[in-house]
Amino acid sequence: MMKKSSDCTEILVGKAASMDGSTIVARNEDGYGPINPIKFVVHPAVDQQGASFTSITTGVNVPLPDHAYRYTGTPQADQSDGQYEEAGINELNVGMSATETTATNARVLGYDPLVDDGINEEAMITLVLPYIKSAKEGAQRLGALIEKYGTGESNSISFNDHNDIWYLETAGGHHWAAMRLPEDTYAIAPNQTLMQEVDLNDTDNFLVATDLVDFVEQHHLNPVPGTFNFREIFGTHGEDDAYYNTPRTWYGQKLFNPEITDQQPTDQDMPFTRKPAKKLAIEDVQFFLSSHYNGTPYDPFGTFASGSADDQKKYRSIAMDRNQCSSILQIRNDVPADHAAIQWVAMGFFAYAPYMPFFTNINDTPEDYKNTTTEVSVDNVYWLNKTLSVLIEPHFHEFVATVNAFRDSCQSYARGRVVATDDNITGDATTYLTQSNLETASEISKRTHELFNDLVKQGLLLSKTVWEKGQNL
Repeated sequence: MMKKSSDCTEILVGKAASMDGSTIVARNEDGYGPINPIKFVVHPAVDQQGASFTSITTGVNVPLPDHAYRYTGTPQADQSDGQYEEAGINELNVGMSATETTATNARVLGYDPLVDDGINEEAMITLVLPYIKSAKEGAQRLGALIEKYGTGESNSISFNDHNDIWYLETAGGHHWAAMRLPEDTYAIAPNQTLMQEVDLNDTDNFLVATDLVDFVEQHHLNPVPGTFNFREIFGTHGEDDAYYNTPRTWYGQKLFNPEITDQQPTDQDMPFTRKPAKKLAIEDVQFFLSSHYNGTPYDPFGTFASGSADDQKKYRSIAMDRNQCSSILQIRNDVPADHAAIQWVAMGFFAYAPYMPFFTNINDTPEDYKNTTTEVSVDNVYWLNKTLSVLIEPHFHEFVATVNAFRDSCQSYARGRVVATDDNITGDATTYLTQSNLETASEISKRTHELFNDLVKQGLLLSKTVWEKGQNL
């Protein structure tokens, strides 16, 4: 089994940039290979005096707070190398997405190397999300853990509550900085160190490692004295960034700021945050996370624009075979807190898979979302959608209209179910929302199985060995 690593794509949307005033933290979890079965679960709140966490991969042992809040997560089915819970929302409506793989430049790593016995991606959700009451508190807790125990990876991690989004980037083995996303902006993170100017005196909007300034000064790491541009000091600007990473930012900003026409896919200086030309909805986020340079010469499927074979393979797509699980963490402000948090979950290849809106004030998840096996079985959602991609990709142009109609119908159904659940909530909210999720997921799974049935039958009619009776006799 290929070990998971978050070679991912992330988008953040501040509450004044979203159509309904929600904060949105969303990320595609992509592995380094096409297979890494994922499940969606909920962990109950627990009192755990004297408990600690020991990482199965690094051996680090971390004492835990006495009480853990209930939280959702998307762990891998095979946990022999750790849980990798990746994304979830806790009972206080705080979301966390961890992690987006980034890179620290070699100069910095010479002074602060990555460590073998620290806190890595596989443990971050488990060590932080059950213990925080706000997005800022999440950045503070994770930052303190990294300073104390170190990390063996370069990553970015995002947090949201009903007001704020905080975005944290690690640098080297023990350093980090975090920023509060301006409320009227969105940001796209495609496997790069991206934070730009950090105002070290503005603790309402920026947090940094306790010794970050001294570390930079001591080792002469700042190429532009008088500023503190985190990307310039700690980040990378290589060819892999230009062809693997920045095209995803280019495409997202092309979607949400079409008035900007002077950016190129390989540009290394695109801004991290922008004010969108119009406010963004969940559907806009879903489209971006399931996109593949649609309408450009770089679409690997060549859908609506004629690009050469070289163009179609030039840039790393957002939707791709290595998609595993996509989570959109939405904290709303137009409904009561007991049903304000929704985790939209898609599994498989996101160009084909529908998003399921899970209210997170729940005590259970549907069987086919939590029973994911390491072997192929269409009785769980992960493998059902992965199997669909095997059917669809060889016949993309024959099947795309059917697939798009299916996804549109699921999207409309999901939106309607959120409205109906909001309008009809009664009794104990947790019980009601758990049951509502089960009903919604059951219908979306039913529709997915129907699509599977239809595509198998259509595919059988496309065989190259079709031979009519009596032909060529």
